[in-house]
Amino acid sequence: MTPEQEASEPQAKRISVVIVSFNRKAALRESLAALGDDHQVVVVDNGSTDGTPGVAEEFPAARLVRLPKNFGLTKALNIGIRAADGTYILLLHDDAVISGAGVTRLADYLEENAEAGAVCPLLVHDGAAAPQVRALPSPSNPDPALAPAGSATPECVSGAAIMFRTFFLRALRQIDERYGTYGNTIELCQQVKRANRRIEILRDVTAEHESAESPMSRATLEGDRAAGTALFLSRHCGFMAGLFYRIKTGLAALFTFRFKTVSGAFSGAHIDGTS
Repeated sequence: MTPEQEASEPQAKRISVVIVSFNRKAALRESLAALGDDHQVVVVDNGSTDGTPGVAEEFPAARLVRLPKNFGLTKALNIGIRAADGTYILLLHDDAVISGAGVTRLADYLEENAEAGAVCPLLVHDGAAAPQVRALPSPSNPDPALAPAGSATPECVSGAAIMFRTFFLRALRQIDERYGTYGNTIELCQQVKRANRRIEILRDVTAEHESAESPMSRATLEGDRAAGTALFLSRHCGFMAGLFYRIKTGLAALFTFRFKTVSGAFSGAHIDGTS
C-alpha cells in the first residue's frame, strides 16, 4: 500500500459508543446530537415502530443496526458490541445525554488507571445527582434500589452510561443472553468484581439522565426483572438461592394476579417471548 493510499484509509476510532434504542426517537436525537462525530457511534434499533431508525439516519456518522423486533436489551447490546471497533466501548442508554468530550475523558481515565475495570460519568437530572449506584443482588437483598452516588466505590451501577475496555467485553464472549432486558448490567458489574477491578465514577464528567418511562408495559418489565434476578442469584449465589427466589416471587405474584411476573419467575420468559 502506498503512503497516499494509507493516508486515504479511514482511521479507526479509539472509542465506540453503543446505544440500544426502542421507541424513544426524541431522546435518541438529543443523545446523538450531544455526542457529535468524534467517536464511532453504533445505534441498535430494537424493533422500534415510532420512526426511531429515521432519527439515526439523520446522523450520517452513526452506524445503524436494525432488528426486526424487540429482542431485549441484552441481545441488542451484544450485537452492538460486536459491531464496535474502538479500544473502549461506552454502553449508553438512549435517554442518557453526554458530550463527546465527556466520553473522551472516560476513555482517558481507563487508559491511565489499569486497576479500574469500568468507568461511568456522574448521572444527573436537573442539576442533582440521579440514582446510579446499588449493591449487587444477594439472597437477603435480591433487588437493591438505586441511589445517588456517594463517596464509596460502588459495587454495581446503573447501565445508563458505563465504559469498558473492549478486550474485557470480548473476553466474556458475550453478555449472557438468558438475561432479557434486566440483568445485563449487574452481570457486567459482577464480572468486574470477579476480575478484581473497580468501577469508578468520574464526578467531573456528567451525563443527564431523566430515566424516561419505558415504552414497554410495567407488567412485561416486572416479569423480565424477576427472570433476570433469578438468573443472577442462580449463577452467583447458588442454585438453591435462585430457586428460593423463584418460588417466593412467583407465588407472591400469583396471589396478586401478576401473571407476567409469575411467568418470569418460573420460566425465565424474556421480552421477546422466549425462555
